[in-house]
Amino acid sequence: MTPVAVPAPDIVAVRRALLSVSDKTGIVDFAQALSQHGVELVSTGGTAKALRDAGLTVMDVSELTGFPEMMDGRVKTLHPKVHGGLLAVRDDAGHAASMQDHGIGAIDLVVVNLYPFEATVLRGAERDEVIENIDIGGPAMVRSAAKNHGYVAMVTDPTDYPVVIAEIAAGGTTHATRKRLAARAFAATAAYDAAIAQWFAFADQGEHFPQTLPMAYTRHADELRYGENPHQSAALYMPRGPHGRGIAQAEQLQGKALSYNNLNDADAALELVSEFRDGPPTVVIVKHANPCGVATADTLLEAYKTAFACDTVSAFGGIIACNRPLDEETAEAISGIFTEVVVAPDASDAAKAVFARKKNLRLLLSGELPDPERPGLALKSIAGGLLLQSRDGGRLTDEMLKVVTKRAPTAQELADCRFAWTVAKHVKSNAIVYAKGNSTAGIGAGQMNRLESARIAAWKAKDAADKAGWAEPRTIGSAVASDAFFPFADGLLAAVEAGATAVIQPGGSIRDEEVIAAADAAGLAMVFTGMRHFRH
Repeated sequence: MTPVAVPAPDIVAVRRALLSVSDKTGIVDFAQALSQHGVELVSTGGTAKALRDAGLTVMDVSELTGFPEMMDGRVKTLHPKVHGGLLAVRDDAGHAASMQDHGIGAIDLVVVNLYPFEATVLRGAERDEVIENIDIGGPAMVRSAAKNHGYVAMVTDPTDYPVVIAEIAAGGTTHATRKRLAARAFAATAAYDAAIAQWFAFADQGEHFPQTLPMAYTRHADELRYGENPHQSAALYMPRGPHGRGIAQAEQLQGKALSYNNLNDADAALELVSEFRDGPPTVVIVKHANPCGVATADTLLEAYKTAFACDTVSAFGGIIACNRPLDEETAEAISGIFTEVVVAPDASDAAKAVFARKKNLRLLLSGELPDPERPGLALKSIAGGLLLQSRDGGRLTDEMLKVVTKRAPTAQELADCRFAWTVAKHVKSNAIVYAKGNSTAGIGAGQMNRLESARIAAWKAKDAADKAGWAEPRTIGSAVASDAFFPFADGLLAAVEAGATAVIQPGGSIRDEEVIAAADAAGLAMVFTGMRHFRH
């Protein structure tokens, strides 16, 4: 028989509290405050000991239930005198009678945080220890109390202790607070179960795409100012489980709050510059998630100047990322134009002082750069679903390169090919990148056909040369990379017209022979990689 719904009271006086926490941050002070307000304390194991050591009077759960803790503590709170005290609807006559008949006392407040499952996994514990850190009784109490939030306050986060104490001091917990705490409690158990399910699927069973994918993310700070456009709302969430460092974990030293677009662009810049994390000084300039200039040089300052010269127009209001700690000279050069965000592993005090004069510029320190070959999953939402794929950690090796033309590339051409290929991996498809002497010469991104990308990249290189007063664009004598095969020879011929002398592309088109013949006729050297890098 379905019980008749009874409106929950607004204020519930707290007479008995059950405390059982793994994270004991603030628990003694909280329990002392409860005791001062006449609240009876019930506790378990290590929590009870910590409270007694602080001089507090505590009832053991075993005393409450009449059963000892057993099976190495696996069974202690899974008992009707606990869950009856949590789940009973106090204003329901039948529930009240059951409580009376079985000697069940009401529990008005529960404070629980769960076994440190994620921390156990992160420190590399053996499988048996990981399994032992799967909490059973804790989540059961959390769910029971949270379900019955009309009468029970369920606290899972120490940051809520002050609010709860303040309300108890004023007479009791409010319905609004109990509802909010219940929402947080169910989110906590959902995240906990998601972490366990992910560990079983990925680490224990070695699955790549499990049948069900539970995920848990925690919002970072406040909501963002807006999304891609002012009429869209946005927030940054970070994974709860094991994950590598990235732009989301970077330390912001100064500047306005980061926007959705700032974070998206800064992520693109950091991912690309990380490809060069073990190489010489490298600077990446990104605009609208596409690189508009990339260069490697003997110094960070020289790398910045060369990258900037590739496209001085797009660099305005862009994102700059470096693979080395920022020095004062480079910071001064960057400060010469309007820049939204600068990302670097670190910065000297002098460099920080330079940027401090630019109050709106955001300076992010990433620490160690991400590993470009790290495993992981990339997610993309679509209408009605979610696409999931392994992240593109593909890197070029000598064994992958296959010379397909009559002329092999020179050592310099091959180096330029490799540089262009690395950048093209991070350019939106269709992507064409010209490179010469460890810097980009022209970048064509996001076009509907490869021919137009090749032409746009060449045009941008000519424009850069005109602005800089160079005798010729840097596409003359350059290498050109294509993120996917040339379906026709026209895109290749556009690169020839721009002055490229070497080509790197995946190959695999049904017209490969036609494209190879066109390269041979133009005297080009061309290598196939057998790997493409679409980026949509």
